[in-house]
Amino acid sequence: MPHKKRDLIDQKLQELNNDGVDRRGFLKCMAWAGTGLVWTLSGGIPVSRAFAKHYGQDRDKGGDFSFVQISDSHIGFNKPANPDVTSTLQTAINKINAMPHKPDFIIHTGDLSQLSKPSEFDTLDQVLKGASAKQIYFVPGEHDMLTDNGEQYLQRYGKGTKGTGWYSFDHKGVHFAGLVNVANLKAGGMGSLGHEQLEWLEADLKGRSASTPLVLFAHIPLWTVYPDWGWGTDDSEQALSYVKRFGSVTVLNGHIHQIMQKVEGKVSFHTAMSTAFPQPAPGTAPSAGPMKVPADQLQKVLGITDVNYLISGRSLAIVDSPLGASGSETSRNAGGWR
Repeated sequence: MPHKKRDLIDQKLQELNNDGVDRRGFLKCMAWAGTGLVWTLSGGIPVSRAFAKHYGQDRDKGGDFSFVQISDSHIGFNKPANPDVTSTLQTAINKINAMPHKPDFIIHTGDLSQLSKPSEFDTLDQVLKGASAKQIYFVPGEHDMLTDNGEQYLQRYGKGTKGTGWYSFDHKGVHFAGLVNVANLKAGGMGSLGHEQLEWLEADLKGRSASTPLVLFAHIPLWTVYPDWGWGTDDSEQALSYVKRFGSVTVLNGHIHQIMQKVEGKVSFHTAMSTAFPQPAPGTAPSAGPMKVPADQLQKVLGITDVNYLISGRSLAIVDSPLGASGSETSRNAGGWR
């Protein structure tokens, strides 16, 4: 089975042409350039601010705390799409460390490694050790389960978790649930949470006040982005049925290496950029996989996500900024889409 998984990944690691998509739409926002966003939480309303040159000058007041999402570092990948993924991950960490206000923690939404090798995890650990935020929460991606069904991942990053690595925690009044939808992933298939994890999630949320802000995070999107490429989770509808009564729900994912947003009622979905390489827009290439861009453009299609919850406001505001951007290159979306 591990060999079949590796063959599947290798098959998808093809070099693709650079494709662009116009950012339009009210419910969905797609940005094919990298972002750098910090999420701040206060009063249950999530708002983000970019890792741009002028981040500290217009930072919202009143945030209870902030955290950073990074995703898809793919340590060990060395194809032309990015022959030095360790360097671009280090650039992301440098961005975090340069923030005028240190985030409370970092969330990594999977594909830490390329082939789940011990040496790849060692390199990742070495880079993350230099982050100003010392608390880091992880969920696995499918690449972290290639050779041993995730045993190495669980030994390093899954202590105290349930099943294949799911868990929850509370921070300053916000409840977080890290979910695993890459175990038993079928070739070309959608992600799956499974019956045991769904039962755990239902029990975990039961009894919590509907006013409690929730943040769910997993590797593969918890909404159907593009089923032909397996960009979605088969049983996400059941998981999301458990959060309908809550007033503020934010869902963070990786896997697709590009920003996409969807808002359904009180639930905001957000997928993050990779720190390793971009992927094509859904349906614009024969399959998903690393997308090669000119070397001098690479840091403009990679990014990180910085999350803010604020007391005022009623919708998720997104500010996109690539790793290599200046303040003038920042693209803002607040309370709607351009």
